[in-house]
Amino acid sequence: MSDTTIVRPYGDTTGDGMVQVSFTLPVPHDKRAEGAAVQLAAKMGIDPAMLVHAKPVGDGFTFFVVYGRVNHLVDLSAVRVVERDYPLLSAKEVNAVVKRRLRRKLSVVGACIGTDAHTVGIDAILNVKGIAGEKGLEYYRELTVTNLGAQVSVPELVEAARAQRADAVLVSQVVTQRDAHLHNTREMTAAFREAMPAQKRPLLIVGGPRFDEHMAGELGVDRIFGRGTTPGEVASYLVHALVTNRRVPA
Repeated sequence: MSDTTIVRPYGDTTGDGMVQVSFTLPVPHDKRAEGAAVQLAAKMGIDPAMLVHAKPVGDGFTFFVVYGRVNHLVDLSAVRVVERDYPLLSAKEVNAVVKRRLRRKLSVVGACIGTDAHTVGIDAILNVKGIAGEKGLEYYRELTVTNLGAQVSVPELVEAARAQRADAVLVSQVVTQRDAHLHNTREMTAAFREAMPAQKRPLLIVGGPRFDEHMAGELGVDRIFGRGTTPGEVASYLVHALVTNRRVPA
């Protein structure tokens, strides 16, 4: 990245401020609907707003794509993100550290809780096939992985964690309607606090595309992972938190 801290969106030429947004309105597709889309885009600060796509998406709904210029600037020096604060290890390095320092296999339990049936995320992290050519945690010989799958109740998750003597519990949440992912996470952390004393409680980790990584403390979890997280990042964090920092359930 350059030393520039103030940037504008890039569309056709550098600094032209052009952006493209998409959204759905609960109206049937007609000229009035297209006018409503342009009006909404203008209220977003897009001026001029050009409607480039409109398509019905069911009875009484229309999907729009709008292109245009905004005058907003981004101050990169004011951007706050959760940076990775631990080294990224290879599978071989993870196995070596766990074997040398923990002297037993590290137990991981994963699930999608509540009504969430979307297992793509948790499977990408846990299953041996992994994602994008990177093996999942089942591939690590010094990790024992239990994948409970979808629509697991919180009591079932707590019981499985106890039965497997879990060092870490990984929960994936994709369904976010009415903040279901936040409600489910708070229910989970409360259940673990009630069921286990702090020194016996596993590391609690949640992940999903709609989580704010800054909310870990508020939700009562140890770490939040967002979209694009790889199995290697999760495995490296487990080693950092549980082995290197000696936070292992008694």
